[in-house]
Amino acid sequence: MPELPEVETVMRGLAAKLEGRRLARVVLARPDLRWPIPEGFVQFLSGARVEGFRRRGKYMFMRLDRALSVLIHLGMSGRMTIDSAPQPHQHLTLQTDDGTLIGFVDPRRFGALDLVATEAEDTHRLIAGLGPEPLDDAFSPATLAASLAGKKTPIKAALLDQSIVAGLGNIYVSEALFRAGILPHRLAGTIGRGRAGRLVPAIKTTLTDAIAAGGSSLRDYVQPSGELGYFQHAWKVYDRAGQPCERCPGPAACAGISRTVQSGRATYFCARTQT
Repeated sequence: MPELPEVETVMRGLAAKLEGRRLARVVLARPDLRWPIPEGFVQFLSGARVEGFRRRGKYMFMRLDRALSVLIHLGMSGRMTIDSAPQPHQHLTLQTDDGTLIGFVDPRRFGALDLVATEAEDTHRLIAGLGPEPLDDAFSPATLAASLAGKKTPIKAALLDQSIVAGLGNIYVSEALFRAGILPHRLAGTIGRGRAGRLVPAIKTTLTDAIAAGGSSLRDYVQPSGELGYFQHAWKVYDRAGQPCERCPGPAACAGISRTVQSGRATYFCARTQT
């Protein structure tokens, strides 16, 4: 599933093409994705002017001049295309007044499209329970430590809980924990202010670096332009089981990066430098 950096990259690509443009043509190929698409969706969008975009966690809002926002969730395999020929599983096509074509392609149909009043974005059922944005100033060591206090789940699982912090997924949690030197199996309630003081900057830096690289291209993800993201080339632990850890002096001191499974998801870490 695209995580925060991929969604942010997609949103910026769409904003560059759509902001200030009118939607001259809207074609919806089916009435539902993961959930039913609202009746009148095409009519509400047709002729509307795109005012701007906002990301919340792994969700995007496309704001229209009708005090309405289109909620877009890419799901497991969804992606957006710009000026591409129609593709299999393209469920939504937008054409602007300058001829730009936007497509929403989702083979597995785990994505979502919905309409919400712009002023009510934060009360949408998919948004209301989300935790703080990790790149906002409000996400601090103090707020993270308070959210984790007393929790007996592993820190890896806690950071994947979208009510603790919004937008993180398996790749970037593994990477941030490595940068912070924290073992993914450590109980969340033992993080405290000290370790949170390392973890929060590590999360912010990991996400910022990934956005600058256009996200990580894994399985279906590409940028709207069709280009691949390339942060996967900078992964320090994720999908690198058995390879050397950059912090360890060599095989005599470290067996390399380990892989285990937590809650059905692969976890990568260095047992020597993460505690």
